[in-house]
Amino acid sequence: MAAKTTKMESRLMGTMPEAKLLMTMAVPMMLSMLVQALYNIVDSIYVARVSEDCLAALSLAFPAQTMMISLGTGTGVGVSALVSRALGAGDGKQARRIAGNALFLCLCCWGAMVLFGLFGAVPFIRSQTELSSIRYHGESYLRIVTIGSLFLYFEICVERLLQSTGQTRLSMWTQMVGAVTNIILDPFFIFGWAGLPAMGTAGAAVATVIGQGTGAALGFFFHLRFNKELSLRLADCRPRGHIIGGIYKIAFPSILMMSIGSITNYLMNRILHSFTSTAVAFYGAYFKIQSFFFMPIFGMNSALIPILGYNYGASKRDRIHRTIRYGVLFAAAIMTLGLIAFQLLPEKLLSIFSASETMLKIGVPGMRIISIHFPVAAFCIIAGSACQALGNSMASFINSIMRQVVVLIPAAYLLSLTGNVNNVWWCFPIAEIMSALVSAFFLQRTLGNVDRQIEARTAA
Repeated sequence: MAAKTTKMESRLMGTMPEAKLLMTMAVPMMLSMLVQALYNIVDSIYVARVSEDCLAALSLAFPAQTMMISLGTGTGVGVSALVSRALGAGDGKQARRIAGNALFLCLCCWGAMVLFGLFGAVPFIRSQTELSSIRYHGESYLRIVTIGSLFLYFEICVERLLQSTGQTRLSMWTQMVGAVTNIILDPFFIFGWAGLPAMGTAGAAVATVIGQGTGAALGFFFHLRFNKELSLRLADCRPRGHIIGGIYKIAFPSILMMSIGSITNYLMNRILHSFTSTAVAFYGAYFKIQSFFFMPIFGMNSALIPILGYNYGASKRDRIHRTIRYGVLFAAAIMTLGLIAFQLLPEKLLSIFSASETMLKIGVPGMRIISIHFPVAAFCIIAGSACQALGNSMASFINSIMRQVVVLIPAAYLLSLTGNVNNVWWCFPIAEIMSALVSAFFLQRTLGNVDRQIEARTAA
């Protein structure tokens, strides 16, 4: 029955009207991403009520936290791909070995983060600020989330194992329950509700770790209950070099691409701190708010990629082109809403972070300048995913390096030399315009190659 349902769903990817298909598949993933965005922003909202220094501290810890997550998420991409491939080939034994090695890699990733938390968290924060109050809050937060990252890695792992067997709805619930747990616990640990000690940023970190632990526990329950084809034995967890090598052959590009964003945020924090810690605090607040508009598009990408991949394999050229057009249209609509909100309501958006007059003076023009690039970013994100789905995965990687390393950071540094922090924000529209040109080039080239391949198949 499950196999019949899967085949029916696959046929729908080649027959259902493209707009309806895209939204049908994308909406659950977009909702899951919105919950993740809410989880990201709530920590900062509560922490901002403690002090602006606490908000700045979270902004300084964010690049390292992103790097930590990218290691787990990238590894999960490799695990999911290999498990799905083994199951598709009917090799259940190999699939179980891959899943077992994935659990072993969770321990390895956690070990690396424990070492970073013990020996790297302090120098990492101190490399970005000399203010002792911000250092204290940033160091305590980062040390807790890195040392407690075991639950994060196991949560990501079981989510990917569920996705590998088609249990995407259960994976979504795992993410949502973990995020909601964190949101509920935040005020108890940050402000000291119910007789608990008021821990500030450290409390936000504790709530984060507990939320990840809850998600990991639920994910393991779902895995044991529903992933019968991946029932593990202790022997399956024995590390095998060829399996680990295969995982990271797929995972490394994803880890590298996500890490670029982490490095960019780190360098931006250093540039902004040369003006004031308030600029750093605003940058962190902006990042959390913009995720409400970017995260749903990333969820849409998760639906777009298999649709394009299916129709590419089925040689359905017109469906490929229409799906991409609808993807750009829907993404642009979402980002246009973001543009309108940032242009008309910057004060209200920043007020949820208890913004001071100084932050508003920096943040209001900053929000309006940065958001100019939102609709352009919609096209760039969809174009990059389309290239990836159609076999040109290097396009996204090259574009990401061009946008962030070659243009964004150099432009931010040069604009900072004007002595006006509000000029720095123009680096985002500048970088996005360049990214749009590169994205258009790669998309046109990729679609041209796909069209020629389909024509050759049809002729043959």
